[in-house]
Amino acid sequence: MAFKRSSVRFRLAPPNSLLAMLGFAALALAACQSTPDTQPVTDPQPAPAAIAAPAPAPSNSAALDQTVAVVPPAKGVPARYAAFSGIWAGQLNGMYDGKLAVLTVSPGGQVTVSYAWGDLADNKPGVADGSGRIAGSTMKLGRLPNGADITATMVSQGTLDVTYTLAGQTYSGSFTRAGQ
Repeated sequence: MAFKRSSVRFRLAPPNSLLAMLGFAALALAACQSTPDTQPVTDPQPAPAAIAAPAPAPSNSAALDQTVAVVPPAKGVPARYAAFSGIWAGQLNGMYDGKLAVLTVSPGGQVTVSYAWGDLADNKPGVADGSGRIAGSTMKLGRLPNGADITATMVSQGTLDVTYTLAGQTYSGSFTRAGQ
């Protein structure tokens, strides 16, 4: 029996010789198999432990914008003013998160700030930027865009007593330096 495909002719072998060829091919394949390695099988090494990323802050906590940058005070800024520079964190009334970033301090005591609050009574978390002035050991900010008034008094190196007034309610707490 012959088939013509393109210009090449194929001829099929009779059925009994086809079985013989398949048997020979199976034997040849078996002979070509490599012998198993004689090395001992070792237990696979455990995968290295993944380094867990820090848990994100709860959605109701105070969070400053990632781009907030504190500008170190210039050499001409008095030390009593420069001490306010940096990021401060604490709780108002022992339960409401707050973060105060004192971004710039001028030689005359003018400051620019960013204040972040978590859930605060009926207010949802947010951030407001503002400015103010340091007089003696107290920094008084102008009214923030959210309507809040903030006063921070340096009670010791690294500790501010903060008063936050909004809609007739006053909240207070102690903030400590959280970063520069």
